[in-house]
Amino acid sequence: MRHRIAVIGGGPAGLTFARVLHRHDHPVTVLERDPARDARPPGGTLDLHEELGQLALGKAGLLAEFQALSRPEGQAMRILDTDGTVLRDWQPRPDDRANPEIDRGTLRDLLLGPLDVRWGRGVTEVVPGTRDGVLVRFADGRQATFDLVVGADGAWSRVRPAVSPATPHYTGITMVETSLDDVDTRHPDLARLIGDGSMAVFGVNRNLVAQRNSGGHVKVHAQFRAPLDWHTNLDRHMGLNQRAGLDLADVEAVRSSLLALFDGWAAPVLDLLRHGTAFVHRPLYVLPVSHTWAHVPGVTLLGDAAHLMPPLGVGANLAMLEGAELAESVTAAPGPGDLDEAVRAFEQQMWARAGRWAKITMAGLERLVSPDPTEALALFDEVQPS
Repeated sequence: MRHRIAVIGGGPAGLTFARVLHRHDHPVTVLERDPARDARPPGGTLDLHEELGQLALGKAGLLAEFQALSRPEGQAMRILDTDGTVLRDWQPRPDDRANPEIDRGTLRDLLLGPLDVRWGRGVTEVVPGTRDGVLVRFADGRQATFDLVVGADGAWSRVRPAVSPATPHYTGITMVETSLDDVDTRHPDLARLIGDGSMAVFGVNRNLVAQRNSGGHVKVHAQFRAPLDWHTNLDRHMGLNQRAGLDLADVEAVRSSLLALFDGWAAPVLDLLRHGTAFVHRPLYVLPVSHTWAHVPGVTLLGDAAHLMPPLGVGANLAMLEGAELAESVTAAPGPGDLDEAVRAFEQQMWARAGRWAKITMAGLERLVSPDPTEALALFDEVQPS
């Protein structure tokens, strides 16, 4: 029997799920709200772990292609003190492929492959338990029914309300992202400072992280503890002696405020902000650490829709492995009753693993943006190879 299956969301989780089903000759409908594959920037770079994301790609038959596209040298990690002193400088071995980097756009294109994605299909509601299956309503007024709807539609999932009332909550930590282009040619000193992978500087309740992507592109993230409305009064919330509100769309005003926030740090480090282009405000939200739900026949969740965590290199990896495992479970379920039991068993496995990682990443975030910067250094000493 071929179940009618839809996955909502064309990110790593949804596309991995669809690719594994495709490998097993099982039809799947991929629904993505973006109007086209290049409708918006795909994001930064991901390190795919051998036991998580790479395992998922193996299940999809894509591991060799990934290895040809990935950047093992991107595993390098350098930590500086706020005065510019190099505190740690980890370099991968030539044969180290434990966590190679790949740009999100490159990974997306690899996963898309032969898949038929229905672009521009924003979902407004998912209604389980109708006579003909699970009803999906779209923003354009259309609707369709399926035997299984998989929500892989991220932090603000439109599928989640069909199984859980949970909504993401603010962590108390905000990230502002900027980027540098053609860094090796335009900013060679910064290119040398960053190295082949990532570079981080940790201060009191704040940090700056620069991460290489391919093609000389660098993502820069400024993280700091602040209330959600920190930009409305920089004096009261951030101690920056500026009472007027900050317009987050004003590039130069944001740059000036960030430079003031990181005042006193080494000039080469602050150049990451001085030379940044647009600034994007990204408050960090999470779901409850042990987010579960009463099983709902015909609907389930993957990735951030199920277990939104701090962005510490695990979320996409977990999401991809979940997508691959769910697809394998589905293909092994011959009848409608078997399908429901397969999904139920998958959810139990997902919840247990995701709960462990959610605790780890929340504890990690607390140490990376800490009143004591040595906590961040100690965390890296624990996770980096000696």
